[in-house]
Amino acid sequence: MSMQNNIDAVLGEGIVGGAAAGVVAGATNADGDIYLGGFGERVAGGGDEMTPDTVGWIASMTKAITGAAAMQLVEQGRLDLDAPASEVIPQLGAVPVLEGFDDDGSPRTRPARGAITLRHLLTHTAGFTYDIWNESMVRYQEATDTPGIIECRDACLTTPLTFDPGERWDYGIGIDWAGKMVEAVSGKKLGAYLEDHLLGPLGMDDTAFRITDEMRSRLAKIHMRGEDGSLAPQMELEIPQDPEFEMGGGGLYGTVGDYLRFIRLILNRGRANGEQLLAPETVDMMCTNQMGDSLVCELKTAIPPFSNDAEFFPGMPKTWGLTFMINNEEASTGRSAGSLGWAGLANSFFWIDPAKGVGGAYLTQVLPFIDAKAFPLYLAFEQAVYENLG
Repeated sequence: MSMQNNIDAVLGEGIVGGAAAGVVAGATNADGDIYLGGFGERVAGGGDEMTPDTVGWIASMTKAITGAAAMQLVEQGRLDLDAPASEVIPQLGAVPVLEGFDDDGSPRTRPARGAITLRHLLTHTAGFTYDIWNESMVRYQEATDTPGIIECRDACLTTPLTFDPGERWDYGIGIDWAGKMVEAVSGKKLGAYLEDHLLGPLGMDDTAFRITDEMRSRLAKIHMRGEDGSLAPQMELEIPQDPEFEMGGGGLYGTVGDYLRFIRLILNRGRANGEQLLAPETVDMMCTNQMGDSLVCELKTAIPPFSNDAEFFPGMPKTWGLTFMINNEEASTGRSAGSLGWAGLANSFFWIDPAKGVGGAYLTQVLPFIDAKAFPLYLAFEQAVYENLG
């Protein structure tokens, strides 16, 4: 059987088994797509097929694209990885560290030791976290009436650090601040900058913060997994379409085919469609550990409806580049040591394997993150790609 047939069988069986209402997945080498397929429905029971051109919320798969934009500006000398980020965004010079809570529930903070840098923001070592995986941040936001990041209001970015910059790794809103830095030095809204300098040149015509009418005609809806394993569509769950800020850490909608174009940019060391969008040495730096001895840790859920406990390849040491997770050892799926990857909250995933010259992307629209069925199907898809490489 061919790669197409073999992987079709894996994904098709997964959808029949209830992994998601629908899935689109694709794989690519440096030259072009080697697999693309879609199965199931965009909305459970709705009748519209999940096709390869289906649009979905790619959530934190946005981060790598925002990181690439920031690195373009680093190349140009307009941003500096290691200068205080407050030189660009003064507010970042006054972010305190949350130490705990007083008896009345009021947050207790202190000044941060050291300055936040762009490198900290891109590697999740600045001290920012997400409420989804940090109980103290849930408590802080409730005590101060601070909105969650998904609301895309400027007030969402006013949360404190949970440790001093550079101390360790923890997943958070740092890349939203990096997106603000891109805006500050470019003079453009983040979406406009991305369109001009990455999405447009790459031909990623179905990727944007704002869902166009044409994109909406192909949009899959997010589903919530019930305790009985059933999937219920959440028709109103959508990133604000007229936001106060465009969420560089997770606001993009797009297609798998578009994301494969971004993956090829990395596999080709910054070159796409005859243009050098990033210097080869910049891509090499993005693909190597940029946070010293710190390691990626398990994310323990603080809001179970939105995420289960989350960790890729438990027991394996993992580091972080600019802005990808890097697995330090070969993975069980066949992913080479030194490969790159990450995910989006609604169980979308990607990986890039420079050593073997392959990468892929997978899109479902299911919550919670690391869903008991959608996530294993992703791993099975990745493994099937490696098993069927020529």
